[in-house]
Amino acid sequence: MSKTEVVLRVAGAAGDGIASSGEAFAKICSRSGLHLLAYNSYQSVIRGGFIWLQIRASHEKVFTHGNKVDFLIALNQREFERNCVDIVPGGAILYNSDKIKPNKDKINENIILCPLPVGQIIKDIGRNPILQNTVALGALIKLLDLDFENMANVIRDYFGKKKQTAMEVNLQVSKAGYDYADKNLPQFDFKLETDLDNKRPVLTGNQALSLGSISAGCKFYAAYPMTPASSILHWLSAHSIQTGMVVKQAEDEISVINMAIGASFAGARSMVGTSGGGFSLMTEAIGLAGQTETPLVIINSMRGGPSTGLPTKTEQADLFQAIGASQGDFPKVIIAPSTVEDCYYSTIEAFNLADKYQLPVILLSDLFLSEHMESVDSFNFDAIIDRGEIVTHKPSDNAYRRYKFTPTGVSPRAFPGTSGTIFQATSDEHDDFGNVISDVFTDPEMRTKIMDKRMKKMDFVKKDLPIPKLYGTDDAKLTLVSWGSTFNVIRESMHFFSQENLPINHLHIKYLAPFQSGIQKILETSNDTLIIEGNFTGQLSKLITMETGFKINHTLFKYDGEPFYTEEIIDKVRDII
Repeated sequence: MSKTEVVLRVAGAAGDGIASSGEAFAKICSRSGLHLLAYNSYQSVIRGGFIWLQIRASHEKVFTHGNKVDFLIALNQREFERNCVDIVPGGAILYNSDKIKPNKDKINENIILCPLPVGQIIKDIGRNPILQNTVALGALIKLLDLDFENMANVIRDYFGKKKQTAMEVNLQVSKAGYDYADKNLPQFDFKLETDLDNKRPVLTGNQALSLGSISAGCKFYAAYPMTPASSILHWLSAHSIQTGMVVKQAEDEISVINMAIGASFAGARSMVGTSGGGFSLMTEAIGLAGQTETPLVIINSMRGGPSTGLPTKTEQADLFQAIGASQGDFPKVIIAPSTVEDCYYSTIEAFNLADKYQLPVILLSDLFLSEHMESVDSFNFDAIIDRGEIVTHKPSDNAYRRYKFTPTGVSPRAFPGTSGTIFQATSDEHDDFGNVISDVFTDPEMRTKIMDKRMKKMDFVKKDLPIPKLYGTDDAKLTLVSWGSTFNVIRESMHFFSQENLPINHLHIKYLAPFQSGIQKILETSNDTLIIEGNFTGQLSKLITMETGFKINHTLFKYDGEPFYTEEIIDKVRDII
């Protein structure tokens, strides 16, 4: 039977052009009407190291980058030997036979070797060693029976009009690889059901977060580069003229967040992005946003910690850091997007909640969600923008109370320059006008009233959030519980459980603060529970117990820096039931 999906891994060292090869193949697939998901497992070195990028493509929607590999493009001897163990029987290795010499005793006899004598193939074209990637990619397009002209168009778009010579060389080299495979390499039975009239956009989670901020009307973004949030800064900066967004790189994360608070105070929707280490520096200012009731969206794209930790690896270990961001009690919202599409819509939602309730909203992504590429069908770019209650003219009683006591806890907000709305916005506790109450004599009654006012917002935020959703059958023997980027790998596992008639369902928790009351009811009616999260201590599991008293029965934690694989979840579930 023909295979209807393919898993490609490109493996080499930093500097070998792995990312560009992977991105080119991803674009070829997306322009062929295929769904795809790609993940780049890389190190923090500039040159060298052990790097691989893996892409899974199919006519059907794919939810993970897969585990076992159909085709390996090995760019050096070490990566040939390291990665050949992950190839499925009947799979193949494409490699430059001029410099890679396979040890056949160490290779499964069911793996097909596809040597590419690159020097001979391109002897009349060019000698740049990076061209081995283009040769291999051209050969792969033939082996998968994909349209070569599609690949040629991707090359033309990549180099553009300014690099005509490089473009022509790569077009010739890719065609040479394609023709060599046609005449010299074995045939493979893949039927990917391409549709050249149905081109799918491909983007990362960070690009979706960026697009979401644009649709939400964000006009100020500040950041200090920190993996894996850096590409938000790069992307928004590259598109700042088109979008009219002010994008600033400051000297550190303390400056970043204070600049954004100032921009938001002045009336501009504002956002910052960082990872755990930078978030640590931001936490004092998050309290300032809470005290002054200034809207702000903060992205924390999590990576392995503590300290510098794992700069290029994924983890879900900053939940308690976000919950405890800054000292004291004040309202904040924490949202964990689950997919690339959800990154887009969650960002719009974050801005609306921040403005409507005048508080900081934290988006918890992670390296896998932020950086992996995925095909999407479409986005709704007609976003609803809710800026909350804005004062536009002088109050009738000439007494503007910025922190007025209201039934919802949300007070009328005025932008600087609005007639008759002068007030103090200070980091000290204050009364409803904004006057400090703790310089000479602390007013306990006012302190209690203003704290109650602020915290009252959370009751109304809860009502604005959609109710938790349970995926799967209601009478399941086991309920899987998750948050963040584990959604899709569990979704794929659920498809397997359904085919095997295993009674499993899935509760995915997106809103981590405020904690939704509906979660407790779902858990208490579950027969058995398994929580899946990417950290050592089970932070969501502990949060559930803190908020509800419910204790999860089984746990599957991962903290090696790599995302979950479907097989890990399936094996754990089998052990339990």
